[in-house]
Amino acid sequence: MNHSESNFPNWHGTTIVAVRQNGKTVIAGDGQVSMGATIVKGGARKVRALAGGKVITGFAGATADAFTLLERLEAKLELFPDQLARACVDLAKDWRTDRYLRRLEAMLLVADRNHILTLTGVGDVLEPEDGVAAIGSGGVYALSAARALMEYEPDAEVIARKAMKIAASICVYTNDHLTLETLS
Repeated sequence: MNHSESNFPNWHGTTIVAVRQNGKTVIAGDGQVSMGATIVKGGARKVRALAGGKVITGFAGATADAFTLLERLEAKLELFPDQLARACVDLAKDWRTDRYLRRLEAMLLVADRNHILTLTGVGDVLEPEDGVAAIGSGGVYALSAARALMEYEPDAEVIARKAMKIAASICVYTNDHLTLETLS
């Protein structure tokens, strides 16, 4: 399968990290939007609250595709209130089987008070074992930094901010203009 046929976006242009620590869940995202080697925008908002503030999410990939998925997720959350995992699995099924949705180039990090989930266009709904997940071009850097900080820092927001700062210092497709959403 060539890249144009896959459901994995061209990662250049974003970093999203989710951290759950001591009863607090945070999703942080940078604001950089890139086209190739050019920074188009530095302050994009890729992190949002859904379901009346009970769910937070961040996206990587094509913005229009991500918004389509977020709208579908919101509908699933209305159909399955307070059942984040079920709503995400149902969305992943649709995403995998629906001819239109299958072409969408984005990934989502979704969290409530109890779960952090990564959703992909190939049908994955993944929950990290350690309370940290990340997506996007700088995702591996943010994930590594957050995992290292979990042992030493008790506050999820501090961990997310520091992890994003580290990712921005390494990944040229990540900046330090952050948007954060928090659930306590």
